Amino acid sequence: MFKTPRSRLITIILITGILGWQLYSKGLKLGLDLQGGMHLVLEVDDPEGTMTVEAKADMIDRVDRIIRTRIDEFGVEEPLIQKVGGERLIVELAGIDDQDRAKEIVQRNAFLEFKLVLLTTDMTAALSRIDRSVVAALGIDSIRALGADVVASEQPEIVDLLFGGGDTTVTAEQVDTAEVVEEVPEEEDPLDSFQPFSSKLNMGDIPGTYLIALEDIPTVELFLAMDEVQRALPRDQALQWGMELVGRGARTYRYLWVLEEDPFLTGDRLETATAGRDPQFNQSQVQFELSRAGGRTFGQFTGQHIGDNLAIVLDGEVQSAPVIRDRIGARGQIDMGSGTPLEEASDLALVLRAGALPAKINIIEERTVGPSLGQDSVDAGKIAGMLGIALVVLVMLAYYRVAGMLAVGALGVYVVLVLGGLAALGAVLTVPGIAGLILSIGMAVDANVLIFERIREELAVGRATRTAVEEGFQHARSAIVDANMTTLITALILFQFGTGPVRGFAVTLSIGIVASFFSALFVTRSFFLLYLQGKKASDPISV
Repeated sequence: MFKTPRSRLITIILITGILGWQLYSKGLKLGLDLQGGMHLVLEVDDPEGTMTVEAKADMIDRVDRIIRTRIDEFGVEEPLIQKVGGERLIVELAGIDDQDRAKEIVQRNAFLEFKLVLLTTDMTAALSRIDRSVVAALGIDSIRALGADVVASEQPEIVDLLFGGGDTTVTAEQVDTAEVVEEVPEEEDPLDSFQPFSSKLNMGDIPGTYLIALEDIPTVELFLAMDEVQRALPRDQALQWGMELVGRGARTYRYLWVLEEDPFLTGDRLETATAGRDPQFNQSQVQFELSRAGGRTFGQFTGQHIGDNLAIVLDGEVQSAPVIRDRIGARGQIDMGSGTPLEEASDLALVLRAGALPAKINIIEERTVGPSLGQDSVDAGKIAGMLGIALVVLVMLAYYRVAGMLAVGALGVYVVLVLGGLAALGAVLTVPGIAGLILSIGMAVDANVLIFERIREELAVGRATRTAVEEGFQHARSAIVDANMTTLITALILFQFGTGPVRGFAVTLSIGIVASFFSALFVTRSFFLLYLQGKKASDPISV
């Protein structure tokens, strides 16, 4: 496939173009030390020293889960949350604005609730009231500015979302037909022609759920936060978000659940929750145990609602909604269904335990990096990078002449590959990462130096130009592979066992090593083959 210089050049252009587009479209994510933010170290509060190592490790797992459910509240795109040992948790919030609120979110106790899932038909009659409330509160112009000015249609289209069709839109026309006929005025009220809220609701594939398209989530969140909308909801009913995004066809949705407003049980009644497998049917399950009072309440409720869905809500988001199969007392189990991996059962057990968090979490270390300091780091990194590249280019051109020019071209490709790789993988660039990038540039040039020196040696013993180039690349390959592999192994070890800045250095260095290997053995060689195309075997080359 890569026998001709043309095929090699096309490959280089394709790979560089793809990664260059990733860099252009996604950009680089800057770490805490580059854009400013907060660095927090959390530790389990055990003043009397009575907790075992296992208990502390379990507590940290629960806190990790809780904080991950609160990511949206931080107002940052991707917080770094990392466990250190069995007793501490590192949380880095890059670009955070309200630091006091961030600390409050981190330290706030988790709130676990058990609620009954209602049918969407219980909510249908209220949709027209909600639409009118939104229009009355915001005005038609504001709704149009939000892109939510959907006009009611006489015959809403029904499409099966499960098979990737269009949206099944719930409209105010789904109320009882007789009532609609009686209440239709002679002249249409402008407020009735807009359905800014109900037009965003798509019928879910689970009882008691709507599906909200990813692009509509911010608008629906805005509407649900309005007092007017909350007052328009049916009494004792609530709309609450599900935890995860789901794919339906080519689109992404988030569940919106119809629940009873008040929970019948909260997490303070939960004693334990563990994941395991049913020995008879070999399916994943979660076994839990409640307090005596909690068991009585749970047994009475589940006995009255067999066949209904029970929502497990952590910090206001529905984590799971299993079906009640039988009356459950103080001890019960949640069957995850056949084919469900044990990991999902472990996650659900962790959610349950997180809501029954008995110990307090302390912030033992807090470090704030201002945006100006982060910008100084960015500027210093740019200067160091440009200066390093400029010196490398000058040395290569002065010492290796035309061959050095080919190496400089390969170095340009290398830079695009590294930065594009960081963007494609969503890696976060930190100050140590910039150091790793500059180090990998040196390694990329070092590989070219090995190749050029081997070519010079072959030319010195009288080999023909093309033969010398082939032998130079062939003999230098083993040294380049060995050097890159040993460094890559070291970088992987740093990533596995390091934390924060060390990991940032390891990620950038690893990507740089892979890119330098490709740049030296493929890109530089391809450029050499293009350079030799118009030359005879006996023609000298500038190296």
